[in-house]
Amino acid sequence: MELNKALNQLAEIHRHLAKSEVYRGYRSFPVALTGVFALFGGALQAYALDIQSPTQFVLFWSTIAVASLLPVGVEVLIDYLQRSTPVARRLTRRVIGQLLPSITVGAVVTASITVLHPGFIPLLPGLWALLISLGIFASRPYLPRAIGWVGLFYFFAGLVLLVRDSAQPIPGPRGMAIVFGIGQNLAAVVLYWNLERKDEA
Repeated sequence: MELNKALNQLAEIHRHLAKSEVYRGYRSFPVALTGVFALFGGALQAYALDIQSPTQFVLFWSTIAVASLLPVGVEVLIDYLQRSTPVARRLTRRVIGQLLPSITVGAVVTASITVLHPGFIPLLPGLWALLISLGIFASRPYLPRAIGWVGLFYFFAGLVLLVRDSAQPIPGPRGMAIVFGIGQNLAAVVLYWNLERKDEA
């Protein structure tokens, strides 16, 4: 009986420690790289590609998104493998678990709209920004507090994109490049300023 009570207390202590610890698996450089991908994608759509259908727009930006996630995913995996304690690894799983629903819903919504209701594709950039905002706010307890400003940026930018792009047959490249380029680089600045800069000091 006392052993079970002690184990429960230890588990509760571990939960509190995980909540009070800031996750350091996201690094500023890979996150900034995702912003560079967004800017590059916007320039490519505007000046090099002849995107003539909403479906081509979705395929192009989905490819950019997957390419952007790779360096961040590799960094998180390396961080997870290098962590030596079960508590630290549990924190990694918890943080990724907070973000995964937004990514999963984004993929499902994108596929559903593209296949079933292609007329609503112009709404996707705004929905993507709003889902990123939700993912950031879900992960916020484990990240630097200033990351909340990045979540707010994505929230309001998503609303603007919803209004701006809803009347267009194909969303323009500027909205995607500006919102996701700025948003990801803002996140990179928050991570560097609040974590990496202090580690270097």
